[in-house]
Amino acid sequence: MTVPKALALEAALAALNATGEETRLRLVALLTESELTVSELVAILGQSQPRVSRHLKLLVEAGLVERRREGAWAFFRLASSTPAGMMARGVIDRIDARDVLLAADRARLSEVRQARAESAAKYFAAHADEWNDIRSRHVPEAEVEEAVREAMGDRPIHLLLDLGAGAGRMLELFAPLAERAIGVDLSSAMLSVARGRLEKCGVRNVQLRQGDIYALPVERNSCDVAVMHQVLHYLDDPGRALREAARALAPGGRLIVVDFAPHHEEALREKHAHRRLGFSVSEISDLLSQAGLETLLQRDLAPGEKDFAKLTVSLWVARDPRINADFVPSPDYETV
Repeated sequence: MTVPKALALEAALAALNATGEETRLRLVALLTESELTVSELVAILGQSQPRVSRHLKLLVEAGLVERRREGAWAFFRLASSTPAGMMARGVIDRIDARDVLLAADRARLSEVRQARAESAAKYFAAHADEWNDIRSRHVPEAEVEEAVREAMGDRPIHLLLDLGAGAGRMLELFAPLAERAIGVDLSSAMLSVARGRLEKCGVRNVQLRQGDIYALPVERNSCDVAVMHQVLHYLDDPGRALREAARALAPGGRLIVVDFAPHHEEALREKHAHRRLGFSVSEISDLLSQAGLETLLQRDLAPGEKDFAKLTVSLWVARDPRINADFVPSPDYETV
């Protein structure tokens, strides 16, 4: 686990002063539990929007809380990776969990989470036929997910990045393996689905960000592992997306790409807006090389003999070459 820098005295005093008020302490306690909007916090606290916004502004200025815009909405969460945020979490951890006021806040937070889950369920139901149609065309999802898990390996992951997070399945599975995780998607509707899913699963170390995969809202050289799961076939310029992903990798960081092998299912283009009908091994390997990455491994997940009509799913693992990583491949992988 990364050890945060110590706080300067002045910064520590500012952080403590910011939490030294009832409403702001309640806000910090809530934002320790979940990423929330102003309207959600207003509903939980039963206070006016201007009052809640004013307190949030003070917490942001003190470095305790992070504000992130997603379209017309703004989301707030504890700045858990900063010294001030970690100090605030320590304060919350030492408050009696049975406190009547904080317990009531948590109960109302549960109602907010339930509303999110119901909204996500409605979205899933509305799109179930579309997603089931795509899944039915390739090898079982469980097989693909196990291949991604093997590609993750056993090395510590400080920051996991999911590019094109969609409904949040990759984050649900693999965020628990990391200290922190970030999911990026252009669609606010999909991010809402992912948020509800992660809340339901109890995954708390994820930050979801609305953003363009060609201009990622993440720091350069920051991610240990990035995942692009069934994303490239939607894009006009897959190479540009891979170059942007490469810029987000820390030295020695790994990029895991999952997509279809070349196929002739025109229905995916007509019904599901796929721009590309799969990618060859050489095409993705060349694009990874142009992005400055070294392809380590490639694996094809082909359907069985009885499923000859289904599609093959391909997986690539590439690495930032600035340092040598000690990733040990599974015997199932083919070294490129």
